[in-house]
Amino acid sequence: MEGVGTAKMPAISPLAGEPIKRADAERLAGVLKAFADPARLRLLSLIQSAPEGEASVSDLTAPLGLSQPTVSHHLRILTEAGLLEREKRGVWAYYRLVPSAIAAIADLLTPPRKRATKKAR
Repeated sequence: MEGVGTAKMPAISPLAGEPIKRADAERLAGVLKAFADPARLRLLSLIQSAPEGEASVSDLTAPLGLSQPTVSHHLRILTEAGLLEREKRGVWAYYRLVPSAIAAIADLLTPPRKRATKKAR
């Protein structure tokens, strides 16, 4: 995507494997903190279910019942955490989920036995 703005999801070892290192724990806490807000969880859900899997701030304000600056603030947090990518088109910016970041979070929290079963399928 041209004009994309996104932070890269940090590489972190799975929680259920070996003990997590302090630096990894700090990075993971930062990413999970982005999830830890009902408005941001709804934003992720709204964007994922939107046509083409993307939405602009103006598409999201009414369904959330929040002001444009508040929605923009939450989108910035999700983008900086590496969970969303942003593409500027003219005067509008469109946001979409970063599938690899969402999959990495799911993988982090999946016990090793279940991960091995999933990969074997």
